[in-house]
Amino acid sequence: MTTSSTSNSARPIRRIVCLDDTRGKSLAISDGPVPTMHIDPARPGFESTRLWVTDRSPARMKNAGRPIHETVDMPHTIEPPAGGSVCRMVLFPPDDTWSGRVSAADVQRYFEAMGSPSAQAGGSGAPHPYMQRTRTLEFCLVIEGEITLVLDTAEVQLGQGDTVVQRGTRHAWSNRSGKPCLMAFSSHDGCW
Repeated sequence: MTTSSTSNSARPIRRIVCLDDTRGKSLAISDGPVPTMHIDPARPGFESTRLWVTDRSPARMKNAGRPIHETVDMPHTIEPPAGGSVCRMVLFPPDDTWSGRVSAADVQRYFEAMGSPSAQAGGSGAPHPYMQRTRTLEFCLVIEGEITLVLDTAEVQLGQGDTVVQRGTRHAWSNRSGKPCLMAFSSHDGCW
């Protein structure tokens, strides 16, 4: 489900977009809250805000006459477009606000709403209902709070400032701290 970044949001995420003008001088062409975010009705307080998407690497640095917010108009998915990247911020609510009350259908609806039904990697016997797997290289940074990285064979406790390099593995994020956890993700298309 998509919603405005200012409704239901604990804190709208400010995004500044910069580029060089025709004289080669740098300027900010946009400064304000990100126009869209996704929520998960089964996890009250969950917010996924997509900050920017590229459709290729190397990324275009020139505006080339496109609208300022062109990247948020690209189809929304968890993974980036082929050859591209996606940057997002995600607010994870404490697990105790939803754990034990989420169904397999709720989880399926979440992955469908995020545009990535094939990323769902949970199911019966999975260590976490929101297990996912995408063909991506991801740089994950804990901005605020604590979270547990859930893998098939281990769990890793993370705190503010900790980072994870995720290389296409099946995983989930479990917030057992009792307080929200804010994370930043930079995801890049990969190959197996």
